[in-house]
Amino acid sequence: MSSQFTVTETTIGDVHRAMETEEITSRELVETYLERIDALDRDGPELTAIVTVNPNALERAAELDEAFADDGFVGPLHGIPVLVKDQVETAGITTTFGSEAFTGYVPEDDATVVRKLKAAGAIVLAKTNLPDWASSWFATSSALGRTKNPYDLERDAGGSSAGTGAGVAANLGTVGIGEDTGGSIRVPASFCNLYGIRVTTGLVSRTGLASLVERQDTAGPMARTVEDMALVLDAIVGYDPADEWTVATELTPEGPYADHLDEDGLEGARLGVLRDAFGAADDSTVAPVTELVEDALSTMADAGAELVDPIEVSRLEERIEETMLYVLQSKHDIDAFLAERDVPVGSVEELYERDAYHESLDLFEAFAEGPDDPADDPDYWRRTVAQESFRRALLRPFAEHDLDALVFPDVQVLPPTERDLEETYTTAEFPTNTVIASQTLCPAVSVPGGLTGDGVPVGVELLGKPYEEHRLLELAAGYEHAADPRQPPELPAED
Repeated sequence: MSSQFTVTETTIGDVHRAMETEEITSRELVETYLERIDALDRDGPELTAIVTVNPNALERAAELDEAFADDGFVGPLHGIPVLVKDQVETAGITTTFGSEAFTGYVPEDDATVVRKLKAAGAIVLAKTNLPDWASSWFATSSALGRTKNPYDLERDAGGSSAGTGAGVAANLGTVGIGEDTGGSIRVPASFCNLYGIRVTTGLVSRTGLASLVERQDTAGPMARTVEDMALVLDAIVGYDPADEWTVATELTPEGPYADHLDEDGLEGARLGVLRDAFGAADDSTVAPVTELVEDALSTMADAGAELVDPIEVSRLEERIEETMLYVLQSKHDIDAFLAERDVPVGSVEELYERDAYHESLDLFEAFAEGPDDPADDPDYWRRTVAQESFRRALLRPFAEHDLDALVFPDVQVLPPTERDLEETYTTAEFPTNTVIASQTLCPAVSVPGGLTGDGVPVGVELLGKPYEEHRLLELAAGYEHAADPRQPPELPAED
């Protein structure tokens, strides 16, 4: 590897340019990341983001280097090491779903997302930590323990794609794959100073992903730049006959998402500021977040956006509460996923009875005690219908004010400390706004809002209309150009 090339904060474009000038090979890149995993995840600050390193990563890199020497890049992600959330099945690589009961489970098949990544030339570098079955906003699993926030080791990395968030932020891989049911891409993106996108349900296949709430589940990219996020998104979207929801891809604009990265993307944009999602003005716990979000709004306005402030969504808090499906549906959906596989434990009930989950996971306990079949509970149908009503209420201000997106904090408070998690917050009561997009099946992107004076990240969410991910990427690219908000963490023991 040439002394001119540095892995810290490198992008897909940087890597490919370095390969073309023979500054680096894919094998050298993988070796460098593996060294960083040893130094920062296993040793030093012990981030505990990585569950399993792919034992074949170096072999795969060498094959790609040989292919490059013969014919050039095999695809848009040629030689790019990707961190993949351990909720996503990987053939020949242990997939734990965050559960201590699955530490010996090795799938026979790749998830569709993984197959698409490989087809684009990517390398699955490692599998990353998540709370058991993605059942928390926080970063602790029975399989591995707590993933630390690389910006403040006493704080949480955010769930449920915790390991992907911490790993990409700490430059343990070039880009990452998370999964988002209620905010599990956007919460860790917010806590770890990253970009992350939740797409309209169905644009990305869920085949091979452990489910939590099927109608809300989606995989998606997490990255340090908007361009990298778009390039990964382009590689993984598409119809999959094994996932009927992916017929949604017929409703999307033609052409790559990466073609919509406009530095002037905020010019003329109309953004509605959803003040009801900021938290109480006199609450000291929300003040540091609000301050940085206000700065981000000013940056957007200076870059040409028109802020419609405030925007209201009728009965917002009530609608959030009456459209949550976890307690009624998650047990059923996880059980259905397990029933199709040869697995060590075949049901949520068995995991619950064996205490084979982390003791802090209040949401797991809640849905483990829920119905086996949600269709037997009339409240399930009321909540499902209420999601459609919530979507109409959310889209009403778009129609009335000709909006491109709604803007608000991803999470109303800073990433919690260990003490906060012990004394203050539960999953059920954590003040995250990410559920708004999830429970209306709308797309949303998290962009870094900057760091507090103590160096703690805050995220800003842009929520868009269904199937308008391209517009969200335009807005995110415009914001990135104007704000340049991404800063790497300063980690002990880092060379």
